[in-house]
Amino acid sequence: MSAELFKHDPILYQAIKHLHFERPKPVDDYFQYLMQAIAFQQLSGKAGATIHGRFLALFPEQNPTPELVLAMEQERLRSVGLSNQKASYMQNIAEFWIGNELSNASLNKLSDEQVMELLIQIKGVGKWTVEIFLMFGMARPDHFPLDDLGLQQGIAKLYQLEHLSLKDLKKEMALISAAWSPHRSLAARYLWAWKDGA
Repeated sequence: MSAELFKHDPILYQAIKHLHFERPKPVDDYFQYLMQAIAFQQLSGKAGATIHGRFLALFPEQNPTPELVLAMEQERLRSVGLSNQKASYMQNIAEFWIGNELSNASLNKLSDEQVMELLIQIKGVGKWTVEIFLMFGMARPDHFPLDDLGLQQGIAKLYQLEHLSLKDLKKEMALISAAWSPHRSLAARYLWAWKDGA
C-alpha cells in the first residue's frame, strides 16, 4: 500500500515516501503462526528460522497441529534447540487451543481487543506477541503496538520527542498514531523500516 495514505501527516510522509509495502494477508494457520512467534522470541531472524525449521521437521508433512504439539515429549521439542521455557509455552498454546476449540474462523469473529483478552491468558504469550499476531498473523489493518521498542524509538526520533518520559511518549504516540487510522498497522511497518534504514 502506498505511503500516499499518510500524506496528511507531512512528517511521516516525508520520511517514508520512498518506501512501499503491500498490506499483508492473513496467514493460513493461526496456531502455526504462534508456534513460529514463540520459536523466534529473543533470537535473530537467522537463528529463529533455523530452530523453527527444525521444529517443523518433527511433524508429519511439517504440519504441527495442536494435538501433535501437545502430545510430543518436551525432550524432543528441546532437541531442536528450543529452551525448556519455549517448549512449555508451545504446549501451553496447544492445550489452550484445543480446550477452547480455537480456529482461524473462531478468532476472525473477534475484535482486536477480544483476541488480546483471550490469548493473553496463555502462559508465555505476552501483549507484544499478541499485537504482532494481530498485525501479521491475522493481518488486522488498524493496530499500533505502543509498547514496541522500535516504534517508540522511531516516533521519538522522527517527531523529536526524545526528551519525553516513556509514559508521556506513549501518550504522544497514541495521539499521533490516531491520525493514521484505519491504517495504523501499515504505518507501523513504515516506521520500523524507516528506523532501521534512517
